[in-house]
Amino acid sequence: MFNVVLVEPEIPPNTGNVGRLCLATRSTLHLIKPLGFSIDDRQLRRAGLDYWDEVQLQLWHSFDALQEAQPADRRYFFLTTKTQRPYYTVNFRADDFLVFGRETKGLPNKLLATNVDNCITVPMHGTRSLNLATAVAIVLFEAVRQQSVTPSANI
Repeated sequence: MFNVVLVEPEIPPNTGNVGRLCLATRSTLHLIKPLGFSIDDRQLRRAGLDYWDEVQLQLWHSFDALQEAQPADRRYFFLTTKTQRPYYTVNFRADDFLVFGRETKGLPNKLLATNVDNCITVPMHGTRSLNLATAVAIVLFEAVRQQSVTPSANI
C-alpha cells in the first residue's frame, strides 16, 4: 500500500519494529545502505519476531538508486524536525514513499534542501525527537487511515 524508506538505519530493533509495521499495513520496507547492522542481526529478527521473513523488503545502495527504479510520478515525503509542516496536512496516496533518516542524525541536509516542499514533521513538545519506529507508526497509520476513509486513489 505504502513505501517506508529508512535511510542508513543504525539500530536493529527499530528496523525490526518498522518491518512489523510495514507487514501489518501491507507496505514495503526500503532500506538504504549503509546499514548500521546486518540483515541477519539477532536483534533485528527478535524485534521483527517470526514475521521478519514475510516483510516486503528491498535493499538499495543509495536513495538515488531507489528513486531511479521507481515510476516518475511517485511522491516522496521526507520526515524531519527541520520543518513546520505537520504530517496530517498531507493527503497521502497509495504508493507514496515515507522517508525517514538515521536515528542519531535524521535525513541528510542535502536531501532535505532539494525536497523542501515535501518535508513534513510530527509535531512535538518537550523533546527533540521520537523513537524511529514510533514516528513511522504515527505517519504510516495516518496514511492508511486516509486510504480507508476515502478508498479512491485520486485523493
